[in-house]
Formats: sequence, C-alpha cells, structure tokens
Amino acid sequence: MNIKPTCYDKTIKLINNGVDIPNPLTIDLGDEVNIDQISGKGVKIYPGCRVYGKDTVISAGAQIGYEGPVTIDNCQLGPRVELKGGYFNRSVFLEKANMGSCAQVREGCILEEEARGAHCVGIKQTILFPFVTLGSLINFCDCLMAGGTSRKDHSEVGSAYIHFNFTPDGDKTTVSLIGDVPRGVMLNQSAIFLGGQGGIVGPLRMGYGNVVAANSVLRKDFVEDNKLIVGKAHPGKIIDYRPGAYSNLRRIVENNIIFIANLMALEEWYVHVRRPFFESQEFGGLIFSGLLDKLDLAKKERIKRLRVLAEKTKASSEHEGETSGKKEFSEKFKEIEELFATTIGDGAVEKYRDDFLSASDKARREGGASYIAVIQGLPAHVSEKGTVWLQRIVDTFCEKTREIVPSFKLFDH
Repeated sequence: MNIKPTCYDKTIKLINNGVDIPNPLTIDLGDEVNIDQISGKGVKIYPGCRVYGKDTVISAGAQIGYEGPVTIDNCQLGPRVELKGGYFNRSVFLEKANMGSCAQVREGCILEEEARGAHCVGIKQTILFPFVTLGSLINFCDCLMAGGTSRKDHSEVGSAYIHFNFTPDGDKTTVSLIGDVPRGVMLNQSAIFLGGQGGIVGPLRMGYGNVVAANSVLRKDFVEDNKLIVGKAHPGKIIDYRPGAYSNLRRIVENNIIFIANLMALEEWYVHVRRPFFESQEFGGLIFSGLLDKLDLAKKERIKRLRVLAEKTKASSEHEGETSGKKEFSEKFKEIEELFATTIGDGAVEKYRDDFLSASDKARREGGASYIAVIQGLPAHVSEKGTVWLQRIVDTFCEKTREIVPSFKLFDH
C-alpha cells in the first residue's frame, strides 16, 4: 500500500536534508510540492510559511519569511533569494533577488539578479532587470524596467509610486517600457529614477538616465535619454466624456507592439545567451524553464489585452461609421497575433546574432559562471553587436506589423 506522506513527514525530510526550519509544526507544504526541488544548502524557512505548487523550486541560500509569513505558489527561486513576507505566485527570482514584507507578487513576474522591492510592493506581469529597486508602498504592475550597473548605481522607483494600468474604458493595453531590452541586457546603461509619490499613466516608454521629479504623474513618452522631467498638474475642468472614443489609439497600439517586440528579443537573449549560465547551477534547468514560462505568460497577456482592444475598436467603428486605421486594425488583428506566434526568419537577425555570439564567445568561456560579470566584461564593441542584434528583432516585428495595417501608419513619425 502506497501511503502519501503528510505535510509534517515532508517537513521533517526537508530538515533531514539540511533545510533550516526552526518551527516545523507551523509550515504548510502542499501535497504536490516536490521536496527534491528544495535545496538543503543554506535554505531557511521561518515559522508560518506556506509552500505550494509542483513547479516550485527553492535554491541554495534562500531565506523565506524573516519579516512575516510567506506563501510561495509555483515560483522558481535562484540562489540566495530573500522573500521576507507576503504572497508570491508563478514568478521567477534570480540570484540575490529580494522582496520585503507584505509583498504581493502575482503571476508573470521576473526579478533578475539583485532586483528588489521594499515593503508593501505589488507587482504582476512585471520584469525587473538586474539591480532595479522598488521602494515602499508601490503598485507597479505591467512594466519592464531596466538600467543601472550595480547595487550602488541602480534604477529606482520612489516610494508611494503607481503605474496606472487600467483605463475608464476597462482596458489594460497600458504596459510601460522603462528602458528597453536591446540596451538594457548589456547592463551598461545609465540608471532611471522615478521620484516618489508619483505615477505613470500607461502605456508609456522612457529612455535611460532620466530623472523624474517627485510627485510627477507622467502621461506621455519620454524616449530621449538623460533628461530631468518635472510633471505638470492638469488644470481643473469638466468636459464631455465619450466612452470608447480611443482618440490616441495609434500610440496605444504602437507602445504595445514595441513592448511585445522587446519580449521577443528578450526570449532570444535568454535562449542564446543566458541558457549556458544555468547549466552549472543547482536546479538551473528548472529555473531556466521558469523564465521561458513567464515570458510566454507575458506575451499571451499582452496579445490578449490587444485583442480585447481590437474587438472594442471594431464595435466603436461600426457604431460611428469610421473607416480609418481603427477598422483595419480590428479586422487584421488576427494577422498581428499570428506574427507574434512565430520567430522572425530574417537573415539579418541571424547574422547579427552570430556576430555577437562569435565575438562574445571568448569572454563567456573565460568569465566563469557569473552572468553579470561576463556581460559587464564584454568590450564596448561587442556589447554594441548584441544591441544591434536585439534591436533588429524589435524593428523587424514593428516593420511587419506596419505592413499588416498600413493605413494605420504605425511608427510613422
């Protein structure tokens, strides 16, 4: 007779494997949890924590629940991750990522090396590149943020910041790109600072090195680098409101397409550059699979939100008798969706990729197991080759989208 081990039995086995659990009777382990995916090397799980999900991975040195109870549900934790308190669902945390107490990290998040948040941070479908820091009392869902070169020189979001990601029409095509993938992955860009008690009305794009004054709410793109930005308050007024008008539809679609194209570039970076760094790491294959899963979640989320917008636009156009690019966008959205379901078969992309991989091969062989050390050790001309490769991916997806809906005049500035 096969008797399923109880939660307590599994907890005791973890302790015997080397996991530090000071009060085992307070821990809840789901029946589906594979304890062989929890390292016995320096992991500590404090009282009151819950661990669920068959895909959960906890690597060496992880510290769980120091400031308050933690619930982990199908997350992958790299080495020395600290989750100090809160709820964490279907997200990935790479080496030394850190979240303070009362966090709520929902599905689709990626926190790369040494990214962190202070207390009371809420994120979902959010990607933070290495070193990016979120202050306290923040809601920062549906964003990708990059910039900075170290823990002392990092992009930061000030406390009490909000990314406004839900419109009066009920849309969430509001994703914001703060930095970008082609330059951001090289870990050599100037940090971005978003001053506290402010906000971004998505969708919005921002360049590197920008400093946004505290208490500023941003409503337009700032794609240039190295600017000091002081937000201007809206004057008080009352005007007629027409639901579903979408007067700025082209900008909304452009920013969403650029964001998804950046996700496509990030996936190529993970597959061709990041993968080898996980091969020598405990549970590295599982963590890498988790990264690809979260990127897939992100792409599906963004396509789903655009699809809903296309359906609403179609209804609006039919009601108002419009025949502009709105109608073309709604009618041909299926082709856009199919475009992002494939990889780009582009000779230039492959050439740029091979040029970068060839030029960076020596550095990757000699740089050891540290991803950050290897990438930051690349000569400037090699990093530039990588940026050209990834930017070509972004540009190609944007160009092909424009070909599908030419009358919409996307990216025509």
